[in-house]
Amino acid sequence: MTSLAGVLGAVALASCGLGAGTAPSGVKLLVTSDFGARVLPPTGPLQVKGQETAMSLLERNYNVATRDGGGFVQSVDGLAGGQEAGAPVDWFYYVNGVEATRGADATNVRSGDRVWWDRHDWSQTEGVPAVVGSFPEPFLNGIEGKRLPVRVECASVGGAACRTVAARLRAVNVTATVGAIGSAGQANALRVLVAPWVVIRSEPAAQALASGPRTSGVYARFSADGRALALLDASGQTVQTLRAGAGLIAATRRGEDAPVWLVTGTDGQGVELAARALDQVTLQDRFAVALGPRGAVALPAADRTATR
Repeated sequence: MTSLAGVLGAVALASCGLGAGTAPSGVKLLVTSDFGARVLPPTGPLQVKGQETAMSLLERNYNVATRDGGGFVQSVDGLAGGQEAGAPVDWFYYVNGVEATRGADATNVRSGDRVWWDRHDWSQTEGVPAVVGSFPEPFLNGIEGKRLPVRVECASVGGAACRTVAARLRAVNVTATVGAIGSAGQANALRVLVAPWVVIRSEPAAQALASGPRTSGVYARFSADGRALALLDASGQTVQTLRAGAGLIAATRRGEDAPVWLVTGTDGQGVELAARALDQVTLQDRFAVALGPRGAVALPAADRTATR
């Protein structure tokens, strides 16, 4: 798990003067609060100049205040870290859907990168290692400038859910190999597990999810028999439980390993529902997404009406 200090590490305001070198192209910057629920709009077109870091890009496009001698982000456009409703809140950032492992001043922005800053409650976990809301990243441009092989592993290789996930990846110019759950593949591949929870629950990534947000960063938990999916709020409390036909799209990561994406559900119907939701419209700006009879629910769940 990334320490809070490591994630929040920033740079003195002088760093915003970086300008040598060729500016990266195709960069996107997103600034939100409350796990993507609220977007902080930029004041104008995105400004990218020269050799940008995650911090200089933020400072160039938003009003950023720092603390502790300029070492940490205190606020963005007046939205500050600290305490809110009795819970600790602070700023975290992700590049191509992966939580930062270094300070923002040490993370260079590369062409095609999607940089996402979010201010949220970290009472349940100091780190959310991977998120789905930057899709098609990290499949398209990879991690730290390295594009990784992609492997879709399915409970039923010829099934509708497996075919749908592979097709959704092809639609965003990502080629993936397809195989059975647990089959051998390239080392350090980005894996997408497509199967009911009962099939994948012994996988390390699934075990992390079963241990709760503090381990996986995912605010959802399946029941022991896999037939129910509890949706958790930012304080870790269950606010809604989905049963038959429920799906989940989430990502997690262990250490420096490649992230693992889970396209799963309480049953085959739920998995197919999740597979069909693997697109930019459904996943945009979301840390993880549950699928139920009322549509997609952004996680952490705010309340029973937090559908989209």
